[in-house]
Amino acid sequence: MIGILFASLGVALVLPAAAQAPPQTKALEWKLSTALGPAYPQGRAGMIWGQLIRERSGGRLNVKIFPGATLVQRDPTREFAALRDGAIDLAVGSVATWAPQVVELNLIALPWLVPDRDALDLLLHGEVGMRLAAAVLAAGVVPLAWAGDGFRELATRREVHLPADLNGFSVRVAASPLLLDTLQALGAAPVSINAADVLAAQRRGALDGEEMSVAAYGTSRLYAAGFARLLVWGAHADALLFAINRATWDRLSGADRDLVLQAARDAAQQATAMAHKLSDTAALAELSRRGATVIRLTPSGKQRFREAARMVYERWAAVVGRDLVRTAESAVASAPSNK
Repeated sequence: MIGILFASLGVALVLPAAAQAPPQTKALEWKLSTALGPAYPQGRAGMIWGQLIRERSGGRLNVKIFPGATLVQRDPTREFAALRDGAIDLAVGSVATWAPQVVELNLIALPWLVPDRDALDLLLHGEVGMRLAAAVLAAGVVPLAWAGDGFRELATRREVHLPADLNGFSVRVAASPLLLDTLQALGAAPVSINAADVLAAQRRGALDGEEMSVAAYGTSRLYAAGFARLLVWGAHADALLFAINRATWDRLSGADRDLVLQAARDAAQQATAMAHKLSDTAALAELSRRGATVIRLTPSGKQRFREAARMVYERWAAVVGRDLVRTAESAVASAPSNK
């Protein structure tokens, strides 16, 4: 058995591998899935990864991109299983979407665990990231690199400052039990509906808000569709995972594994930079110029929401594993922004 050293953006993770495969002589065509298109960091990451693999292999490893989760009937929740089973060769997935299949991934989205993007990067590229990657591998998929995707903020029709302001709010969230539980604990009525039905729901006034990234808010121009308030509350962090089907990985030569891994690292760095740029102070200021009302919670304001969702945090900490959660809490507490 050969040990392969995965260095995911500077973090070493030793994973088992199959016996060394012979060099590939024939051209291969791989299917790479992303839930979002290239206007978003996730979709852009998939495009960059596929392009780097094609270029660096001289076209011998040909990657075809399938954005919008089209390989799984536009249902991102099916993506991890399809990747594990071989219907998909490569994928860049949101940990919130893949968490139902790998419960440890719920750690990243624990309500108000992660205070900022620097703490998120620290988690992903330290011991926590290695332990999460090991859980993904145990679930049947080979993890290659992490990218921080920022936070899911809250776009609403009316201003929200306190947990009580959410009472009765119909809020669209990703199909994540943890996210649904958090909104319910805050008094909202969360719903998970697919992208095709969202516009119709917005037009008939069936939605009061939507939890989404700043990048998604700006790209979709949701501020012009009645959701002109954006609460920057940092409730749920999100991350992107670059992964490959295990059988596909095992068939590769050592040189091709290095090529695919390095391409994933490089694409992850670019995706992280894009996510940062689309959610930084300048991006929020641009949204304000376009007509959005950006509301930033103070630390004490966040604490009110955090306390209201405390039972959800504790319940899901038990699901994730309390030792892993304690490790993450210690890492967050040691982050420069918390000192």
